[in-house]
Amino acid sequence: MTGTGGEKLPEGLDPSAVMVERSVPSEAMQDALLAWEMNGKPISLAHGGPLRLIVPGYTGVNSVKYIKRLAFTEKESPAAIQQTGYRLAPKGQKGSPDQPSVWKMGVKSWINSPDGKTAPMKAGKAVVEGVAFGGMHGIKQVEVSIDGGTTWRQARLVGPDMGRYAWRQFSLPVELAAGEHALMSRATDTEGNVQAEHRPENAGGYINTSWRDHALTVNVLA
Repeated sequence: MTGTGGEKLPEGLDPSAVMVERSVPSEAMQDALLAWEMNGKPISLAHGGPLRLIVPGYTGVNSVKYIKRLAFTEKESPAAIQQTGYRLAPKGQKGSPDQPSVWKMGVKSWINSPDGKTAPMKAGKAVVEGVAFGGMHGIKQVEVSIDGGTTWRQARLVGPDMGRYAWRQFSLPVELAAGEHALMSRATDTEGNVQAEHRPENAGGYINTSWRDHALTVNVLA
């Protein structure tokens, strides 16, 4: 499934070098949308209006803005953004068609609060809160660590379960002693896939859902 953006291309350049045209596997069409409204109002230009392709569970670059053409093609788009752009190339190398494309998202989560910045934190009770996303699946559970990943406790999922492609909020009451704490969250999707500890190393830094990289360090006062 190949979507082509409607941007006006600069004259004198090879169209394939600058055009936004992305291809995804045909299976993505099962949940893909052509959207012209958001929250009951026409989609703004900033969000890809007047018409945008939405490919749930896939990274944003595949949800082509200002779409003017949607086709079911035999091969992936020949555009540079598809052939060499958004590829999981090893560090120090350029993207090429033989490398995995940046398509499906994996399970991920992060902590929003406490962030230790809005106000000084004092030792005692606190509530760790954040959000989780299952990529292609729903969220089964989220665990929280306040000691850098040594021990984990299961958080409570907040609000209704809207199924896959939907974000889930989570919260966990904790007791924080004085000192420095590394707060981390680790999500598991409904298929049993656990959020990775380490990032997938690649030249573009794509698909980094590492719970260790998303740790939040807070300093608690006595």
